[in-house]
Amino acid sequence: MSDATVMLAAIQAGDSHAAEQLLVLVYDELRRLAASKVDQEAPGQTLQPTALVHQAWLRLVGDQAPSFNNREHFFRASAEAMRRILIDRARRKRAQRHGGGYQRVDLDGFDLAAPTADEQLLAVNEALSKFAGAHPVQADLVKLRYFAGMTNEEVSQILGISLSTVKNYWNFSRAWLLNEIESQ
Repeated sequence: MSDATVMLAAIQAGDSHAAEQLLVLVYDELRRLAASKVDQEAPGQTLQPTALVHQAWLRLVGDQAPSFNNREHFFRASAEAMRRILIDRARRKRAQRHGGGYQRVDLDGFDLAAPTADEQLLAVNEALSKFAGAHPVQADLVKLRYFAGMTNEEVSQILGISLSTVKNYWNFSRAWLLNEIESQ
């Protein structure tokens, strides 16, 4: 068993210090995943990888003892927490009190209208919600790849499927989601 799995078992057994030890153990990996996701966000955004990791950790652990079966379950939950944070953030930015859907436009060099990163993120989230109902494993793969920024190899380990299956699922998922987003 990995150190993370041992820590997760200790947390479930009621060890009050195990959650802190788990954070120390997985912090660098979570920070790397968050950094890769934040790098994919639109320029000018203010969310830092450290803040994303801390917010995700608070959602995962909060005031209660978390219940994770193993390392893979923990990282799936982490990817989901990061996804929800980014989606909530995009929704808040589009709220009326923040100017709704309005944004500044520099008319010099104006060529084509394209959706903003927040609109794209919300469209992906909506399509992913539909996708998860019919294809839960592939939806987990999308969350790990798109929202947590993991590589195919890392996703293969987390989901316990072969690398070729990950690639096939990724291609299928992207095509399905693109089709769903374009039909909206």
